[in-house]
Amino acid sequence: MLGRRRLCLLWAAAALSGCGFALRQPPQFVFRSLYLQLPEGSTLGPQLVRALRHSPALRVLLQPSERATADAIFEVRSEQREKIVAGLNAAGQVREFQLRLRLRFRLITPQGRELIPETELALQREIGFAESAALAKEEEEALLYRDMRSDMLQQILRRLAAVTSVQGGSSPLER
Repeated sequence: MLGRRRLCLLWAAAALSGCGFALRQPPQFVFRSLYLQLPEGSTLGPQLVRALRHSPALRVLLQPSERATADAIFEVRSEQREKIVAGLNAAGQVREFQLRLRLRFRLITPQGRELIPETELALQREIGFAESAALAKEEEEALLYRDMRSDMLQQILRRLAAVTSVQGGSSPLER
């Protein structure tokens, strides 16, 4: 019985390795250092810093004095969080809200050349509202905003990883 179990485990390991299964790796970037210019009170900023620091070959710079030494500069132009009434009942009471998260950013070199032109990412989620469950809805709203920040963070990382060169030409930066 024990031999049969080992054989099944060995077969499963071989099948998974043969299908190309691999754990997700941190993204690879063509730049070695990245200066982050974040607005005061940014809710996405700390998560972005934490995610970028997982990349072993990338130095994350946060001090303004380090801006000129960075290979690339990630400028967050604006970060907005909105809550808009999306639906009312017959009595004019709120029944549904739309939560929105918007981020405008660009990626440039210290010389000012755009690597990613100014881009706006916008996410939205719908949330029903009931006066009798106001506290629960506040927690649900916080969870939805956290989920949107996580989605936005993944989009930013994919866009940063898609940059092929930080130099003037078309050849990628040597690693």
